Amino acid sequence: MALVDDWQRIERALPSDWLETRLRFTIADLGERPRAAALLAPLQPVELETGALTLRVGRRGDVPGSEALRRALRRLDNESIHGRLDLIVYQNRPEAAASAPLQPTHLPASWDAALATLPADWSDLLGEITLASSDYVDRAALHLAPLNPRRVGTSLRLQFRSASRFGYGASPGMVRRSLERCDADNIRGRVEVLRVLSDTDPVGTQGPVWQIAGRMV
Repeated sequence: MALVDDWQRIERALPSDWLETRLRFTIADLGERPRAAALLAPLQPVELETGALTLRVGRRGDVPGSEALRRALRRLDNESIHGRLDLIVYQNRPEAAASAPLQPTHLPASWDAALATLPADWSDLLGEITLASSDYVDRAALHLAPLNPRRVGTSLRLQFRSASRFGYGASPGMVRRSLERCDADNIRGRVEVLRVLSDTDPVGTQGPVWQIAGRMV
């Protein structure tokens, strides 16, 4: 079965209000993994220890959408790179829940929990801090200055880069220290990892970049 057909089957089975899915692409021939990863590069795949690749697809604009996935899968099909596409998990949230107030959380603990979900060889990530109140924005920006955070429009979301060893982005320890300063100032929210790459090796650059909604971050 073509990989595009796999995705169509998965998409038809999703609820109508799905917002984001995480998928696993298991490659039939592991020798083709580097080529498959290159063809899937616009989707920012993450390699698992098994050699499979995980992908995120969403409807909110902050992750690649269904059409981007279909184009990438067609490239694999056209080059006869075979495998299986499976659904790992999906997220759906009614509009009322989406607009519900964020439950206050200690930011350093939220960062620790986010890091605990990453593969051991992660090298670069794009993180996002969602503040629990607009009253926190100015003070949080001051405490988080070492992370060079970027506010997403007029929202309460601040995005930042982190690198585990070298390259562009604050170290995990610096991220935590900055969040501890927010915590000491009673600033609450949550931290999420939006994108992550493993074992990158930048040559002559500061590291990888992500393209989200036409913007490089």
